[in-house]
Amino acid sequence: MTEHVFRETTAEPSTRSVPLSHLSLELGHLYMEDIEGGPERLRQHFERVRPWVDAARADAAVGIRGRSPRISTCFLIDDYFTRFSSPAELVPLVLGEAARAGLVIDYLARESGCAVADKVPLAESIAQRLVESPPPGTYGLRPPVSETGWLANGERVQRSRTSRAMSAAAEWRPPRETAARRHSIYLDVELWDHDKDGRRTWSCPFLAAVWQLARLGLLRNEGEPVLSPRPWSSGTFPREWDDMPPLLQLNTAAAPFSAYRTCSVLPARFLPVEHAVRVVLDQTDVDSGALRQITERSRHEGASVPDAVADRVAYVFYRGL
Repeated sequence: MTEHVFRETTAEPSTRSVPLSHLSLELGHLYMEDIEGGPERLRQHFERVRPWVDAARADAAVGIRGRSPRISTCFLIDDYFTRFSSPAELVPLVLGEAARAGLVIDYLARESGCAVADKVPLAESIAQRLVESPPPGTYGLRPPVSETGWLANGERVQRSRTSRAMSAAAEWRPPRETAARRHSIYLDVELWDHDKDGRRTWSCPFLAAVWQLARLGLLRNEGEPVLSPRPWSSGTFPREWDDMPPLLQLNTAAAPFSAYRTCSVLPARFLPVEHAVRVVLDQTDVDSGALRQITERSRHEGASVPDAVADRVAYVFYRGL
């Protein structure tokens, strides 16, 4: 006898898949100090990036059965912490200097889009998916990340709840990394603070973690992809940042924006930020439907990805300009 199980279709929300490349290759971030350096600063950056781009492309071809890897490039501009210049002036400059170095930027993103994109509060939604990993032997003395805005990769030094005026000074105890290999590398990351009106200002590491999740194809809102690229065919960019979509596809022939793995080529000053990104990714409960889709598709293509999301992310740090 065959048993039939009936379920309401609305009880199992579907997760829409996204096209995937083998590698999302980031050609850099752009902040105020880079613009203040003028075109020469951008030129030097892309000249430093170019050799590592070639190496990343060669590495992406390893392990995919002799096929040509699908690789897309992207570039991120900070319009969240500071609004400088305008898209009409800045974007052509970035694209021109990249072209001088023999590089093509397929996708251009605004950092503010990692906070809110198409009216979807991405940063807030990821903050709600954080699952702290309490170190063994801790007793909940530290308030949760939802209250503090701080996320650690281990146990910080904690004081006793009570103190006695005549008691001897407590013995100092060092912080401890949860997954330490004999010695700890402890990190405590500030994810947000509040402005004078009490609104959250997201930190650079937290927005960079959202950026990595977007590039890995793991962002969803009620099953629908978010921060999706929009084609840009007009030759003129707007005067105001808010008039430009959060993610532009500049190259019509580009491979998909999201990918099984990411690699970012950045100046060495970004190393502390990206260490913090890994702490965030290691404690984020990403959309299970999207994660399952990508894992299955990668295996089918013979390009299996690590189980840990943070391990799908790679970097090249070059010495400072």
